Amino acid sequence: MHSDSSTTTTQTEPPVWDPQQYLRHAGHRTRPFLDLLSRIPELPAIGGLSPRIADLGCGPGNVTARLADRWPDARITGFDLSPQMLAQADKDHAGTTAGGGWLDFQIADAAHWVPGEPYDLIVSNAALQWVPNHPESFPAWIDGLSPGGTFAFQVPGNFTSPSHAILAELCESPRWRRRLDDHGRRYVHILEPADYLTRLADLGCVADVWETVYCQLLTGTDPVLDWVKGTALRPVLTALDGDQKAMDALLTEYRDRLREAYPPGPHGTVFPFRRIFAVARKK
Repeated sequence: MHSDSSTTTTQTEPPVWDPQQYLRHAGHRTRPFLDLLSRIPELPAIGGLSPRIADLGCGPGNVTARLADRWPDARITGFDLSPQMLAQADKDHAGTTAGGGWLDFQIADAAHWVPGEPYDLIVSNAALQWVPNHPESFPAWIDGLSPGGTFAFQVPGNFTSPSHAILAELCESPRWRRRLDDHGRRYVHILEPADYLTRLADLGCVADVWETVYCQLLTGTDPVLDWVKGTALRPVLTALDGDQKAMDALLTEYRDRLREAYPPGPHGTVFPFRRIFAVARKK
């Protein structure tokens, strides 16, 4: 018989995030945001005021700071639900920016967030996949934009890839089902690009939607496992926290299957990663 990992009821608490683990792959994680940022048009200059920007799901703030590089005088607020991520963002990035703007961070759940003032840009980087029914919030977010403002986001689109499919299979297997249940699929709330385009166009926006597959070359020991420890694996690690025996058992099983799915090559391990992008400008 296995350990009692199959007899504990499912935990539903929000995942506990590890900023340092997340930032271990900061280069690869930042590239999609930079590609998104390059497609965002200039923001409306209304009454000569500095741009007002909201970053939903700002994480440790490293990409939020890139917004200040593009708009040096902007007032930028990063919102996130994770106290750990917000503490890291405050430590590393909060305060006056080089161009005289301001960068701060506040706790908020993107599932319920509504703009409290007009924003010239609402942006979200790799966060909305955690928000069930997030397209239902698009009308309120678009309404919260200034005339000519922009709503832009990118989300992972790789939830059928081996890294995620294997995790889902493990969580739903007899050994782990009662302990982990749907933790392997709880964040799969992504639409296809054409569906995002239709929804944004229906809201009167001029929308640009596309997808890209990044063939990322990861290095080190079990690099795909190290990658997912910063993101997709967080709900599972949170559910198993305090039970080191169960955590080690699951990670060993998951690691062995990832090694088969992503064998190392002569230059490292190739990890294809699909991303979906949208930039919607309010008329």
